[in-house]
Amino acid sequence: MTRAERPAHAPRPDPPKGPPPEPRQGPRPLPLHLMAASLAWTSSRAGLPLLNSASPPWRPQVRGAAAALQASLEKVDPEAFRGAVERQLYARMAALAEGILSYRRHPYRRKLPDPPVLWRQGTTRLLDYGAGRSGGQARRSAPPVLVVPSLINRGYILDLAEDRSLMRWLAAEGLRPILVDWGRPGPEERAFTFTDYIAGRLEDALDAVIAETGARPLLVGYCMGGLLALALALRRQGDLEGLALLATPWDFHAEAGVQSALAAAALPALAPLMEACGELPVDSIQSLFAGLDPQLVARKFVAFSGLDPASPKAAAFVALEDWLNDGVPLAAPVARECLGGWYGENTPARGTWRIAGRPVDPSRLALPSLCVIPAQDRIVPPASARALAEMIPGTETMTPTLGHIGMVVSAGAGERVWRPLRDWLAARGSRRGR
Repeated sequence: MTRAERPAHAPRPDPPKGPPPEPRQGPRPLPLHLMAASLAWTSSRAGLPLLNSASPPWRPQVRGAAAALQASLEKVDPEAFRGAVERQLYARMAALAEGILSYRRHPYRRKLPDPPVLWRQGTTRLLDYGAGRSGGQARRSAPPVLVVPSLINRGYILDLAEDRSLMRWLAAEGLRPILVDWGRPGPEERAFTFTDYIAGRLEDALDAVIAETGARPLLVGYCMGGLLALALALRRQGDLEGLALLATPWDFHAEAGVQSALAAAALPALAPLMEACGELPVDSIQSLFAGLDPQLVARKFVAFSGLDPASPKAAAFVALEDWLNDGVPLAAPVARECLGGWYGENTPARGTWRIAGRPVDPSRLALPSLCVIPAQDRIVPPASARALAEMIPGTETMTPTLGHIGMVVSAGAGERVWRPLRDWLAARGSRRGR
């Protein structure tokens, strides 16, 4: 249902107080998403003449469907069919434009305050979600959990909204979650390699948590942050109680060999930009992600155009899209390691990814460990994450029927991921002291 078709009595958002917020920039990069949608949809019109050909060049996997379509159109007036295709094309483009404009003007803004900062170094902070628990003794007795998110996307996906915050929920359940907030790379961080982030910044953060809590923390890594957490755990096993890895890739050529090859092939083209900026910009990163599913943004915003802007579902959509469009650049040395090493040479799975000269070898991990592998993950293919689980001795695994982001913010995340994760952490966070 489009906005024009909604009944007049449908509820509308309350007018904002004060000056209106600045329109959003997303979905980023907007020209790329508009071009991808236009090319895909207009190709339907351009392909119509092929339906009259005796031997259209269909791909083998769709020839059966194409033949059925051709047979169903034999008695249809060609001009009427072309008109129907063009009307559908215009309707989709109009819905996409409406959805994007509705998103960019939506009154929702994330207003959750940050918890107290436990530690800071450069642009990196530790946000202590357990600091609000009543009483100093209660805080010190709560098992600390150091959570490491990706370097690319902002860590507040784990604290997205009041009712969708894994971090605040874990704190309410008796744990003391402490989130690494990487921030945007500053002059110092733009020169960082993975070794600088892991053997330097993360080890210092771990020391700060131990000094504050007087206990060995549990370590949790999400997505790219899982690889950083794994490398940290291998260096500091004696200072940790356990390791949980959520949607963490390992074999970058599993299931997604073509996408990995394309990501690696982009490195030479991006090299001059990174040389000039000292970082891989956000829009370049978003463009690489768009290659996983070029039509995803179009589908999402066409669907959003049919939502009531005042509905909770619309607000939830906007909250998640705001996070997706609020990424941070990647330090150029790390970007080169990611694209050329991880995606190009598959260094983790081949055993050649090194931190401070030592290979990151999951088979050496002697900590209690858990790998959560979302079965519907399209960003980290399940086979890539399973390859890591198979290398860690005695690891436990969970395979919730959720996606990469849905595993931490969807309606089903609480029962399928949050509660089992809490139980696993609580069972292993009881030993105190070093």
